[in-house]
Amino acid sequence: MIRERALQVVLVLVGLLFVAAIYPVATDLWHPGPPDDTMMMSLYFTLGVFLLVAARKPSAHRSLIAFAAWSSFAHAVVMTILGFHIPSEKVGFLIGSAVLVVIGVALLALPPAKQPFEHASAAGA
Repeated sequence: MIRERALQVVLVLVGLLFVAAIYPVATDLWHPGPPDDTMMMSLYFTLGVFLLVAARKPSAHRSLIAFAAWSSFAHAVVMTILGFHIPSEKVGFLIGSAVLVVIGVALLALPPAKQPFEHASAAGA
């Protein structure tokens, strides 16, 4: 029970962090400028909404939670490599990468319980 509550807290915190991505998306769309990561932030906003929904019953959203964790690792790898190719952005990319790795580890360290498999009865079908 404590582990599930901890996962719910992590899901809410990460969900809120990702939902906050709506601010740069909205400002970039309202005042267009040079190309940046608006599209990526819109995906994080959407993922954040779904993580907030998953916080209610994590065991019903195991795939989504795994996707959030592993996609965070993938994004961290890309950002780390870009940090070495773009020296002026290195610190920002490495800090962002570290945050994404922490998020991925937290989501994988607190896996939701598996839902019991229910057999469909012949009478109920």
